[in-house]
Amino acid sequence: MASNGDDNCNVNANVWRFKGNGATSDAAAVTLRKLAFGMFKNCTMNSGKTILFPTPGEPSAHPNFRTCPEAEEAVAAAARSGMANSYAPSPGVFKARRAVADYLNGELPTKLKPEDVYITGGCNQAIEIVIDSLAGNPAANILLPRPGYPHYDARAVYSGLEIRKYDLLPESDWEIDLDGLEAAADENTVAMVIINPNNPCGNVYTYDHLNKFASIAPVITLGSISKGWVAPGWRVGWIAMNDPNGIFISTGVVQAIEDFLDLTPQPSFILQEALPDILEKTPKEFFDKKIKAMRRNVELSCERLKDIPCFFCPKKPESCSYLWLKLDTSMLDNIKNDFDFCTKLVSEESLILIPGVALGAENWVRISIGTDESVVEEIFDRLKGFYDRHAISKEAIKVNGHAINQIVVSVV
Repeated sequence: MASNGDDNCNVNANVWRFKGNGATSDAAAVTLRKLAFGMFKNCTMNSGKTILFPTPGEPSAHPNFRTCPEAEEAVAAAARSGMANSYAPSPGVFKARRAVADYLNGELPTKLKPEDVYITGGCNQAIEIVIDSLAGNPAANILLPRPGYPHYDARAVYSGLEIRKYDLLPESDWEIDLDGLEAAADENTVAMVIINPNNPCGNVYTYDHLNKFASIAPVITLGSISKGWVAPGWRVGWIAMNDPNGIFISTGVVQAIEDFLDLTPQPSFILQEALPDILEKTPKEFFDKKIKAMRRNVELSCERLKDIPCFFCPKKPESCSYLWLKLDTSMLDNIKNDFDFCTKLVSEESLILIPGVALGAENWVRISIGTDESVVEEIFDRLKGFYDRHAISKEAIKVNGHAINQIVVSVV
């Protein structure tokens, strides 16, 4: 549509027959990206402090937190080969699908075939494809964990699926509340999302716990190389259909996924060409070094938390680059909740953390520690400074949410 600059073009929008899709706004409102990048506007640019927004996979010169040379060489070799300059097939390049199947098979009793795997533009696109493909029933609902990863919520909102929550229990090492899970499910439940290893809690579910609720249903496994290889910007992931009885075929889910893949852009052919070498040639030492560095950061963080008593960590992360911390606002002056805490932290310290409410749990905070040790130290230096300024003294009480000194009146 062109405009000639005529004043007649400046008319009331109500006369036009088109408008923006409100579903995108509703879905985007619950994404981490919307919240986190929206917080940048609260940073004080003249504070003398650089903006600190720790995220897993951020560019790092530290060898423990950059991807391995073998993965970099695989991508470079794929680009130099000249064999990856065309469009990729919608389900993914066959050699990439075969490599993912081999990578996932491990001790699976029923082995995946290449045809069971679809290559996607990272795990987020895999989430979008699967949730959209399950939304065929207008009455359908999906069970999501609380706390959880909000991209599932966002896509369910966009696809019109009813969201029902089940709780993870901090007093039980973040295991699933099985009674609550059973109460949330009904005949219209189309899927239950399990995040394992868990984001944000950091726990890994045992086989026995998983077997209590996931032993009879077909399973769709979503994954990517983003966190494991410290390369989220490469945007390559997968959908794997663990369905030996063909339930996803008979219900049309496989066809819906394949149709969706025909509608959406394919991930980079270069990354798909490189994926077999990335999965097969990355040495075990790369992961061992990264795990060792993460364990040091966990111990460092827990030690530093001793000086910031408004935080409590119920469980050290087992396989995750995050700390998931309970926030006690009663120890802080003029801090209403986790969102208020994070907003004021950005303004005063130029440090961006994720408030728990964004992941479904009020008065929790998620801190990324999958970065250099020096950055972790700086995170806690700034948190300590913020806490010291806002902490309520032991001699203070709160009235209407604000701290006042206690006044003792002696009558003789």
